[in-house]
Amino acid sequence: MKTNAKPIIISTLMLFMFFSLNIQESNAQSQEVHEKVDVMPIPPGGMSGLMTFMSENLKYPSQAKEKGIEGTVVVSFVVQADGSVANPEILRGIGAGCDEEALRVVKSFPNWTPGEKDGKKVNTRMQLPVKYKL
Repeated sequence: MKTNAKPIIISTLMLFMFFSLNIQESNAQSQEVHEKVDVMPIPPGGMSGLMTFMSENLKYPSQAKEKGIEGTVVVSFVVQADGSVANPEILRGIGAGCDEEALRVVKSFPNWTPGEKDGKKVNTRMQLPVKYKL
């Protein structure tokens, strides 16, 4: 009886390891971030909706106004497969509160229509230039 129990336990462990590896592989694919996709993510209202959202929510920092700072902040973020915006970070900043303000607005984005690759919704990295002009 003991000799029969070992193969069952080993088979069960091998089956468990197989399922564990498949789950990990599936999770890794869902967390992958794509730079190039077949269909780009779309903000609510399209590009005009994005421009409206930015103009209504972006504030020119008083410190930047006082110092006469102008320029372009480039923000990178990921549009997740569920449409949510995640991991915003500054790629190029100009300081005086402009970088923080651009991050604040990107963090407040409503959900987008996600990007697609091979017919599947995927995480997509985006870059957004935010221009400050007095």
